[in-house]
Amino acid sequence: MSRQRSSAFTDFPFPGRALANTWRAGYSPGRLKNDVLAGLTIGVVAVPLSMALAIATGVAPQHGLYTAIIAGAVIALTGGSRFNISGPTAAFVVILFPIVTQYGLGGLLLATLMAGMILVALGLARLGSLIQYVPYPVVLGFTAGIGAVIALLQLPDFFGLDGLDLGDNTLANGWLIARSLPGLAPAELGIGVITLATLLYWPRLKTPVPAPLAGLAVGTLAAMLLATSGIEVDTIASRFDWSIDGQSGNGIPPLAPAFKAPWQFPGADGEPLTLNFALIRDLTGPALAIALLAAIESLLCAVVADGLSRTRHDPNAELVGQGLGNMVVPFFGGITATAALARTATNIKSGAFSPVSAVVHSVVVLLAVVALAGVLGRVPMAALAALLLVIAWNMSEARNFVHTLKSAPASDVGVLVICFALTVAFDMVVAVAVGISLAAALFIRRMARLTEAQHLPEPPAGSPALPAGTALYRISGPMFFGAAEKAIATLRTVDPDVTTVLLDMRTVPSLDATATVALDSLRRELAEQQIGLVFVGLPARLQLKLKRAGIRREAGRLATAASLERAARIARRWQEAS
Repeated sequence: MSRQRSSAFTDFPFPGRALANTWRAGYSPGRLKNDVLAGLTIGVVAVPLSMALAIATGVAPQHGLYTAIIAGAVIALTGGSRFNISGPTAAFVVILFPIVTQYGLGGLLLATLMAGMILVALGLARLGSLIQYVPYPVVLGFTAGIGAVIALLQLPDFFGLDGLDLGDNTLANGWLIARSLPGLAPAELGIGVITLATLLYWPRLKTPVPAPLAGLAVGTLAAMLLATSGIEVDTIASRFDWSIDGQSGNGIPPLAPAFKAPWQFPGADGEPLTLNFALIRDLTGPALAIALLAAIESLLCAVVADGLSRTRHDPNAELVGQGLGNMVVPFFGGITATAALARTATNIKSGAFSPVSAVVHSVVVLLAVVALAGVLGRVPMAALAALLLVIAWNMSEARNFVHTLKSAPASDVGVLVICFALTVAFDMVVAVAVGISLAAALFIRRMARLTEAQHLPEPPAGSPALPAGTALYRISGPMFFGAAEKAIATLRTVDPDVTTVLLDMRTVPSLDATATVALDSLRRELAEQQIGLVFVGLPARLQLKLKRAGIRREAGRLATAASLERAARIARRWQEAS
């Protein structure tokens, strides 16, 4: 009993499991130094990414920075992965953008809070391992679809198209952008192309300066040069303004995130939200979608991090940490957060040892907000659009997508294409629901093909001879709702001279309710024909399941036997007694 209690205590997803494991592994000043250096690197990368992803979501850039500051630190200290770096990610754009459009920033923050609660519940229920049941074609399909949607949403800023009011209908957005292309701005397009070229070429130089920072710096310098010639381009400062506690300005407020309830932020009408049951009910669906994607994204990221670092994460503790981070961050103006794969991989490659590197990364972003807000406001919107185009391309995993189309079975290709199309045409929730349903149906069909029943005219070699009037059948494979009726149908046609049916079930690993009903129906049909039935080799746990379903031994009608030899003796005894 004490051992069971100890195991339950150890398995409980306590917040901070990764931090505790790191401490037990041995922490030293040298490892602290590595964490600080890795955190500095990730912090520099996170600043431009956080701004760009917030803007792509439809909110001001500081909300993405606040996410990296608050959620990045909270999740690192309470999660189950030593290396995950959390913050705003591209995967959420297609889910969060429609929420902002319909409910405003306040609605997004409230949905994030609700999603955090759901994630904590999933972790406490120990459902972290369920991520392994999401098929690869489904994940690849919706991530590629998200990449395509993100890329489409960046085209107005990349081409400098003014006055476009994009909604949550991807096809309509694409048609609107296509019709507006004749009005593109050459200056904006030029900055976008220059930034994009820098982002693509910079990694080849193998310098310690991250490509996102270099790309935005080049784009900003190009915009400043154009300004000297009297050509103004759209920047963060010209696009966004702020007003906090009597202070106001353009671009990003040079202030640390402050506490404010999510429902005090503006809704779609610009006024603070009215918190009521109807609003919470309306946001329940989006919150579930956020929680689902956050769980998938974070746990997949943790699995990749384990592969790179040769460590093991606690999936349930990671869900609890992600949930706590998303519950806290809305009270400081931060949007939805989850683990970011690219930042996590960079964290590991930079020599990180513990979650301390993620905390340092949050401090770096905080210092950038307080000290460099004016500089960040000069970043052109076209440059941010170019950065998001690169993110969208990387997220789409185009090479894996094409490789899967060429090499995977036709059924998996179908799931992949359907998930991609549904993500683009509708949203990720529809794509995942349909994709998992299709994958499950295909799995059931494959498993059903493995289950079969066959008549054996002669017993296997080495088995005793069967008495006259005895028929031997064998069922192999799991008997469940997709296969039970097909298997039992073979047994319903027996020779008129048969008085006993031996059913060899030694290779049946499981029975579900449908199978037990089918076996009971078979027993009744054979009994009406005065034919006895013997289950051979059925495991004790499955015999107990049949007994609980009311299928019990009955002299001359139903029996169980551990072997064919024993079954043959039962058949002979029944025939002698009749």
